[in-house]
Amino acid sequence: MNAVELTTEETLDRLDGFDVQVVQHRDGYRFSIDPVLLSDFATIRRGDDVVDLGSGSAVIALIVARAHPAISVLALELQAAQVARAQKSLSLNGLQDRIQVRQHDIRCVPSELHGRFDHVLCNPPFRPLGQGRCSQGDERACSRHEISGGLEEFVAASALLLRHGGVLSMVHLAERSAELMTAMSQYGVACKRLRYVHSRPGKSARLVLVEGRKGGGAGVAVEAPLYLYRDEVSQSPQSGQRDRYSEEVEAIYAGRCRCLDQEEWR
Repeated sequence: MNAVELTTEETLDRLDGFDVQVVQHRDGYRFSIDPVLLSDFATIRRGDDVVDLGSGSAVIALIVARAHPAISVLALELQAAQVARAQKSLSLNGLQDRIQVRQHDIRCVPSELHGRFDHVLCNPPFRPLGQGRCSQGDERACSRHEISGGLEEFVAASALLLRHGGVLSMVHLAERSAELMTAMSQYGVACKRLRYVHSRPGKSARLVLVEGRKGGGAGVAVEAPLYLYRDEVSQSPQSGQRDRYSEEVEAIYAGRCRCLDQEEWR
């Protein structure tokens, strides 16, 4: 891996299970568990051309490129500062040959990118403007609130990027499932697989992981719920955190990955 120079405003964070290092803003937007869950959920095949749409720090691009050595990834991000940090992360991880980061507004997808990709992965801003507390600082606000494109715009951009039969994998708020399904149907992406994410058994779903196919037919597989934490309060021996992740989430962070290189997509 290559050395890069960090500014005083930047941190270097590791995802050891994926052998990935990520440069982030110390006080700006910092990735959470959502892109890690999405990277595990996505069914990526050998040789796929992949887009990380609204890539932020490019953590999704880094994880899937490391987990799937036979793919290439294009990371599209609006914010110049995020793009610059992502470039540093590519160099640190030695992935410049398989990941390209470009600054683009997802509301204006260049025509040369239309219909070129097998898979789009997307962890978009969750909150509409006027809902929830808007984060301080432009970077965090843009990453968490729909300032520069909402749910429908991200689905529309995904549909433009995908070739017929291509796959969209997205993570979003469970409470916005109906909006997401409507947008996917509107832009010709059939929902094929759903998994809801709960904090623990007995609690309402917080997130939804969705996989859709452009031009796909009817029929959707609803998978067993994913629980983030164990039933009982249990301190993690590694991190010391009071609420210990479930065995499945610990396995995800340890680098478990779903790889369908030799299988037909369901």
